[in-house]
Amino acid sequence: MAACVENCRSQNSTTPYSLESNNQCQLSNSLSKLVKLCIPTLPISTRIKSVSWVDEKISPTYNFLPQVRNEEQKEEEEELWIQIQEEAMSDVQQEPILHEYYTSSILSHNSLESSLSHLLAMKLSNSSLSKITLLETFYSVFIKDDGIRRAVRNDLKAVRERDPACTSYVHCLLNFKGFQASQAHRVAHKFWCQGRTAMATLIQSRVSEVFGVDIHPGAKIGSGLVIDHANGVVIGETAVVGENVTILHNVTLGGTGKVSGDRHPKIGDGVFIGAGSKVLGSVRIGEGAKIGAGSVVLKDLPPNTTAVGNPARLIGPN
Repeated sequence: MAACVENCRSQNSTTPYSLESNNQCQLSNSLSKLVKLCIPTLPISTRIKSVSWVDEKISPTYNFLPQVRNEEQKEEEEELWIQIQEEAMSDVQQEPILHEYYTSSILSHNSLESSLSHLLAMKLSNSSLSKITLLETFYSVFIKDDGIRRAVRNDLKAVRERDPACTSYVHCLLNFKGFQASQAHRVAHKFWCQGRTAMATLIQSRVSEVFGVDIHPGAKIGSGLVIDHANGVVIGETAVVGENVTILHNVTLGGTGKVSGDRHPKIGDGVFIGAGSKVLGSVRIGEGAKIGAGSVVLKDLPPNTTAVGNPARLIGPN
């Protein structure tokens, strides 16, 4: 399977990869269309025109994420993308009827950034907001910001590792709207920090309408995020979410309605927030804390503690 994917990706090949020559790549005659997947494609940069309005001089907004893209990181990125393609090929073998969907979403792309841009554009476009406009918008950010690119992969790995319902990376990429909403937010946050508030709030609005997840573009979100099920999640403008946080459905990180300015929660690394919980006001949730389902948190929580109830009360260390 890996050999087939690698041949499909090769830019030096001059002839299509023959499905007949590899038993692992044999599909039924009805899947003859898949042969075109193995025809070498031009780099994405030649197929999607550059977007001149992205200012390369503006520093990345994800200052808390690594910005140095060394050779080891490039190799890790490539390995993950190859694995996603292998999983996609396996799914197509099991469900041939899905071959066109997998082709357009995964197998016709030469990078995770290209595939993710296509998926988000397909889902968030409408009659007055074209798919190609969104595709170029998302791709121009993903390809230029190392911090966002790293966060996308950390999110994928986090969902795969921490969500028992996730069976593969490709499953998460194609079907988990919490993951998709998070990546759209990263782009919206980039625009927000550049002062491009109209574009940022447009993306926020479309994400809210399509995925049922409302994250203000001003919110700062770390990597390794899992938003499980995602329905009804609301995160306010001045909220800060640390690294490797898990948020279940119907969670609100909101304000109390009594103050302006810095008015939303600060969530530490490794925090778990149960379904239906509300964390309100500029409170701090310590690293590794857990909040039980349906809790209402109005005060700071120490690190590595568990809180439940309305109002939330500590029931001991984790």
